[in-house]
Amino acid sequence: MSTDALALLPEIVLALGAVLGLLVGSFSPPGREGGVRGIGIVAAVAAGVVTVARSGATTAFGGTYVVDAATDTVRVVVAGAVVATLVLAGDVAGNVRKVALQTLDVRKASSITGWTGRTDTAFAVLVQLSAVGAMVLGGASDLLLLAAAVLLAGLPLAALAGLARDGRSTEAALKYFLSSALFGLVLLTGVTVLLGLTGATAYTALDRLTGPTAGAAAVALLLVLAGLLMTIGGVPAHFWVPDAVDGTSPVSGAVLTTTAKVGGLVAVWRLLVAVPADTVPWPLLVAVLAVASMTLGNLAAFAQTSLRRLLAYSTISQVGYLLVPVAVAARTPLALPALLGYLAAYAVTNLAVFAVVAARPEALEIADQRGLGRRHPVLAVSLVVGLLGLVGTPPTVVFAGKLAGFTAAVDGGMTWLAAVAVLNSVASLVYYLRWIAPLFAAGDPVLRDPTAPRARAVAVVLAVVSVVGLAAVPWV
Repeated sequence: MSTDALALLPEIVLALGAVLGLLVGSFSPPGREGGVRGIGIVAAVAAGVVTVARSGATTAFGGTYVVDAATDTVRVVVAGAVVATLVLAGDVAGNVRKVALQTLDVRKASSITGWTGRTDTAFAVLVQLSAVGAMVLGGASDLLLLAAAVLLAGLPLAALAGLARDGRSTEAALKYFLSSALFGLVLLTGVTVLLGLTGATAYTALDRLTGPTAGAAAVALLLVLAGLLMTIGGVPAHFWVPDAVDGTSPVSGAVLTTTAKVGGLVAVWRLLVAVPADTVPWPLLVAVLAVASMTLGNLAAFAQTSLRRLLAYSTISQVGYLLVPVAVAARTPLALPALLGYLAAYAVTNLAVFAVVAARPEALEIADQRGLGRRHPVLAVSLVVGLLGLVGTPPTVVFAGKLAGFTAAVDGGMTWLAAVAVLNSVASLVYYLRWIAPLFAAGDPVLRDPTAPRARAVAVVLAVVSVVGLAAVPWV
């Protein structure tokens, strides 16, 4: 294996895990494909271990792929997200087997759970392929590689959204796919224009965007940025997020709002820092997009009673906060550490909240949370930690992430952006507290359904990591 190929060893390991899982799943009896998820978990852990063991800055394939601290962070966070989601998926697959054994009818089990016999293999493979795309997004330093990574990260998610094969999941998959196709074309249009202006697709050629070409360069950069905003779910390419997350399972929703977002945000940072800020005013553009995402996400979340739609709009607002350090990436050295730390904290917290939702899949509305604190106190505490983490309050690790991001904005001369972000964070307390209040309300529980064991364990572990991680981050 060449030196260039070894630079992508974590991605190769995860891709091989997907291929091996597909082969094993093809020869496994329907409903008994747990080994596929096991292969995926092992591959993701191996990818993370390889990343840590081979850490160090380098480039590959003629400089089109960069391995540095940002790439390694994306790899580790995405690998951890794959492990968490594949563990969560075991509860759904177990429900299929349980119902099938009781009824001796796999088709009936599928109609009850929305998870078919072969869906276990499909889920594991699609999650890993999307994760590979997210990792490549984090290290791409060439416009053509960036476009390929967007496709690899996004197309598996369209299939993932429709795995339940009912009306709502089909609609979710269709909306995601159409949005992805539209903004993918927009991104490729921008890549084509930039190629025409610079004569190359490497990021190092973007410093040629000066003089009379600055106007066309700004438009082209906006088109490429629009494609990346679709990947991360930011305004104005956010329309797919609520319907896709609400129409699929909580486990799939966790994937849709985590893995590609991690790689996509680092891709936005890497692309923009290569563009001369004095010729194309991208810092102000990103700041405006950050304000739009956090504000519109919050405003839409206020009126939600559906848990999944509330989380969907919450993730849109989180994109706004994550874009804050990106906006000042060329102005302060604090920006990149803040972005990477915030991304890791967001992934842990977001997955923790989705794990709580997955633990009680029949609880669809805020009102269904009443009595959870008395029936399942550990799960309720995990949910409180997760929701307060999304707000960005201590003692959660997201507090450190937001603090670092806001500090970077002030240090980069955008105090107004930090102030808007703080106001939005305070405003988000309204709808998160609306979710927390019923947990400890008096009266009988609305639902007495049992909790899924794997989801409960994942929620507790991630909540503990969120709290303990605050003391471990060096950028507080």
